[in-house]
Amino acid sequence: MGTALVYHEDMTAARLLWDDPECEIECPERLTTALERLQQRGLEQRCLRLAAREASEAELGLVHSPEYVALLQGTQALGTGELQTLSGQYDAVYFHPSTFHCARLAAGAALQLVDAVLAGAVRNGLALVRILIVDWDVHHGQGIQYIFEDDPSVLYFSWHRYEHGRFWPYLRESDADAVGQGPGLGFTVNLPWNQVGMGNADYVAAFLHVLLPVAFEFNPELVLVSAGFDSAIGDPEGQMQATPECFAHLTQLLQMLAGGRVCAVLEGGYHLESLSQSVCMMVQALLGDPAPPLSGPMVPHASALESIQSVRVAQAPHWMSLQQQGVAPVLSPSPRSPEGRPSPLLLPGGPEFKAAATQDVAALSSLLDQLRLNPAPPVRTAVALTAPDAALALPSDVLCEEGSAPQEETQAWARPHEALAQDRALTALGKVLYLLDRILDGQVSSGIAVTPASAAAATLDVAIRCGLSHGAQRLLCLAVGQLDRPPDLTDDGRTLWLNIGGKEAAALSMFHVSVPLPGTTGGFLSCVLALVLPLAYSFQPDLVLVALGPAHGLRDPQAALLAALLRGPAGGRVLVLVDEESTPQLAVVLARVLHGEAAPSLGPFSMASPEEVQALMQLRGQLEPRWKMLQVASEAGGPGSG
Repeated sequence: MGTALVYHEDMTAARLLWDDPECEIECPERLTTALERLQQRGLEQRCLRLAAREASEAELGLVHSPEYVALLQGTQALGTGELQTLSGQYDAVYFHPSTFHCARLAAGAALQLVDAVLAGAVRNGLALVRILIVDWDVHHGQGIQYIFEDDPSVLYFSWHRYEHGRFWPYLRESDADAVGQGPGLGFTVNLPWNQVGMGNADYVAAFLHVLLPVAFEFNPELVLVSAGFDSAIGDPEGQMQATPECFAHLTQLLQMLAGGRVCAVLEGGYHLESLSQSVCMMVQALLGDPAPPLSGPMVPHASALESIQSVRVAQAPHWMSLQQQGVAPVLSPSPRSPEGRPSPLLLPGGPEFKAAATQDVAALSSLLDQLRLNPAPPVRTAVALTAPDAALALPSDVLCEEGSAPQEETQAWARPHEALAQDRALTALGKVLYLLDRILDGQVSSGIAVTPASAAAATLDVAIRCGLSHGAQRLLCLAVGQLDRPPDLTDDGRTLWLNIGGKEAAALSMFHVSVPLPGTTGGFLSCVLALVLPLAYSFQPDLVLVALGPAHGLRDPQAALLAALLRGPAGGRVLVLVDEESTPQLAVVLARVLHGEAAPSLGPFSMASPEEVQALMQLRGQLEPRWKMLQVASEAGGPGSG
């Protein structure tokens, strides 16, 4: 199974036939530029092309009245003047003789993609179409909300420019306290942005602290992404600052759900360069490529934290995953402009916005230059296994690494550790050092090595020191099980040590954190989403070491999810050390998820225990001042984060 791309050139036929400043940004070049960029990057060639079809009238009738369908159908016979008159009866809408055909193709393309994913013909995909259903687009998707607001089988999440009701569509039901109706209470999740300028940290924080906890509890069978890129940097409509690679990270996070069955449908996006680059980043993630590291400081805006906390408060009565995180009321609302009058910063024609837009375009150009200088490694995943038969279950393009570091180098690193004196331990260390060097020199993205249980701690110690001496500037070490932190590892800011499986929850320093292994699904998810990932994204490592040591206690799906999620913060540079007493199947599962496949399901959601909740809350309170991605309450936004 691969990634599908659905497109039809007829969808470029509709264009504006008269002067209208409000509608001129919706142009066919949005599709053609995105497709050309996919072709230039070699991404289209890696996808399976599906032919778009027209949606039937019966399919359109699932959400549209016969009168509305007849109205659209009638536009095919109208002249330009009649089309302009009809368009003038609506808000920022234009009709074209091909509108009905394009609309049916757009709907049919999305249906083709969904059918292919649910039938198992493809794993995920992107439909390049022109419709308006909003999710991470900057406009509220009120139409989708109205359709599904009383349906508990559909969880609808939308973030959008709201500005306390002063941004289109100016609806009270776009606010955080609009959570659905009747049996659908809690299944509508609105995250209103009350300021422009939201960026990478804000978007990732929204996923970690709102969407993913709820989505894992909901346990969907299919994820639909309304992929609007007017929420990206440089867009004149959105005025936000998320960079293209952010959408690769968001896509990767969504692939943790529903067995990876993700269908993305193109929505807004009116800065052609930003749009096309963001589309490429999303498709790369759908194809399983590692996401480039996020640029800029990972410090959410105070206004974003306020919005996130408002959503958590509104949704907590409906979701155990939020109740167990100790949601507190919002205490410090951000200043509002007078009702009915947008802030001067929000006016597209204002000098402040023009200056910001110029900075955004310059920043985008610099970011794209950086991405070109850091191509993806030629090998996505390499493994060094001790059980040869395990390799039979690996994807065909996973490299079974036979190389080893030079014997003299291996012995020099091993000399201080008595546990590494045995031949088996020394051989395993040589393979670890070889894999580590290949990751650091850009030849391999991620790797897995099996180590003897008796030498697990010593091997990890050497891997940390070797990584720091061979070019890693910031190294995140996640040790699971009975693995003590090396006693002379300093808190110089270069290493962040997290131990899952410690005797008690403790932040011995801002760079040394220990937490007991949660015994419930809910506790494990809270530990990962509300502690591990926020710390990892705040730290912004350029290398992640994951060590599954003796008595690590993780089930295979838990270990796989942890490894898959940690691909994001370091741009895919992950080395996993697996205790050889673990099952051979564990190494195979880990290799598959690091290669971009979906992690196995964790199973039914179970509420975290009071002890797990207390331990998590205690750690968050200690660590929030230093690690800003842990903050979810408005009063936690420090100086400069507003």
